[in-house]
Amino acid sequence: MSTATPTAPTTVPSPRPTEPSQSRAARARRWLLAPKTLIIAAVAAIIGYLALVPLYYLVWGTFFDETGFSFGGFSRAYSANGIGDLISNSLLFAVGSAFLALVMGTGLAYLNVRTDVPFKPLFFAASMIPLIIPGILYTVAWIFLASPDIGLLNKALEPILGPGFFDVFTIWGMIWVEGGHLSPIVFLLMVAAFRSMDPSLEESALMSGASRITTFRKVTVPLIRPAIVAAILIMVVRSLESFEVPALLGLQNGIYVFTSRIYFVLRSYPQDLASAGALALGLLLVAVIGVFLSNRAGKNSKNYQTVTGKGFRPRPIELGRWRPVAGALIVLYFLLTVIAPLLVLLYTSMLKFYRAPSAEAFKSMTLDNYRELTNLSQAGTALKNSLVLGLGTATVVMLFMSIAAWIVVRSKSRLRMVIDQLSFVPLVIPGLVLGLALSFVYLRSPIPIYGTLFILLIAYVTRYMPYGMRYAVTSMQQISGELEESAQVSGASWWQTFRRVILPLLAPGLVAGFIYILVVSFRELSSSILLYSPGKEVLSILIFEQFENGQFTVLAALGVVMVLTLVVLVTVAYKLGAKVGLKSD
Repeated sequence: MSTATPTAPTTVPSPRPTEPSQSRAARARRWLLAPKTLIIAAVAAIIGYLALVPLYYLVWGTFFDETGFSFGGFSRAYSANGIGDLISNSLLFAVGSAFLALVMGTGLAYLNVRTDVPFKPLFFAASMIPLIIPGILYTVAWIFLASPDIGLLNKALEPILGPGFFDVFTIWGMIWVEGGHLSPIVFLLMVAAFRSMDPSLEESALMSGASRITTFRKVTVPLIRPAIVAAILIMVVRSLESFEVPALLGLQNGIYVFTSRIYFVLRSYPQDLASAGALALGLLLVAVIGVFLSNRAGKNSKNYQTVTGKGFRPRPIELGRWRPVAGALIVLYFLLTVIAPLLVLLYTSMLKFYRAPSAEAFKSMTLDNYRELTNLSQAGTALKNSLVLGLGTATVVMLFMSIAAWIVVRSKSRLRMVIDQLSFVPLVIPGLVLGLALSFVYLRSPIPIYGTLFILLIAYVTRYMPYGMRYAVTSMQQISGELEESAQVSGASWWQTFRRVILPLLAPGLVAGFIYILVVSFRELSSSILLYSPGKEVLSILIFEQFENGQFTVLAALGVVMVLTLVVLVTVAYKLGAKVGLKSD
């Protein structure tokens, strides 16, 4: 007899109560209106606007005119007389300046890090002070030093080398000035590379019988090859976008490069914006290729890594009998890049009219040029405008980039990589091209900001946004996410956590970025030259105008004031920066 096995009654789960659509909409509305969402969305929108809108209008203004799509701008720009010389001059100037900066900067970095060279305290001054001297003042100083007519070096060496031996108004003079001004940047880059390299490899080569030259060529150089390639390409891009040297030196002798040709086209009448845009896009393409090659060079850096978990203590190489020679080279470099430009500016600023040093010249020195500056209304206005723009740019950039860095490093948004890439778009836009692009935007815009300080602020913030992003991201990556989680578990909102936890921890990196952006925006010329209007000049514009008017002594006095102001600003910023952030009891 079979018995049926009882089956357990099946229970059908009750349907899950659906959330009312009204509550879902309310929660979505609260999320959209939350301060965190609004702040992040605003920062992302501003970064996208600053990075893309000027480029869009630049391309539109170049390819479209009143008749529609046209290549007329390209035809006029690249069929003009001397276009072949322009391209060759641009490449020679960029490559030559980069090579000179690389040789000087790398040699000094090697001597500083890897040898027992004397006068090491001079390295700091030789690397930092030229970064404070604006490019326009550095160029003007070399005109006073190496002009074939009024140059002090030519006057001093005339009995030996003959009249006008040095000529700063040639392509080689341009390369010398630009390369000398860029060499401190290479020095700082290469110092980091040499300090990260295991010196035991060099010591092994020396112990195997290789000479120092052979060791440097076959061991040292291959190990720092990624840094060398990156430095070359960065310097090439920086030289391509340089405006001060081509404008002040090249135009005097009819030597055109991309930037000076764009400026000349825009200063001509009638103004040909499409032709200038075509030249700007050509320059932009070369800069993009340079940055692309730089990034490709950095991808293979792991093949050259020598610093591992095993510690090492670098021992300086003894130069022996070459130590005095190396010391003399350092002193000479310091004199040429720091002392001579500053002294010639100070000397010229106290003359009634420029002339070579002599007993009579020193007796006639006066402070009249500085008194004239106090009576020159433009000088006070330009100083005030430079201060406002420098402080405003540094503050806005670091504030926005601190939030952008949180989005890139901490958030899980799918747009974080897009924001990261957009923030670096201006890195490949030369300053003069950016000024032209913004003029395309706001000449057609109903918003009346063209010719105001606000458009200069937009230009500066756009131009230096990538640098602020790099400082902020680097600092954010060093902060553990556990600190934010602890604050939020304790009941703090996102904004409270960001303001009271993240910002104090980011303070050292933000202060460093603030100081750098303050210095470079205070002295900015290339992106200002096409956007300023009378009464809205900055110091670099006023110096450029004094140069064009031949007011060399007043220009020198204004330059001394500018350098001293920068020194004071940097010092005060460092002092204040030491008081912010976290304190240890």
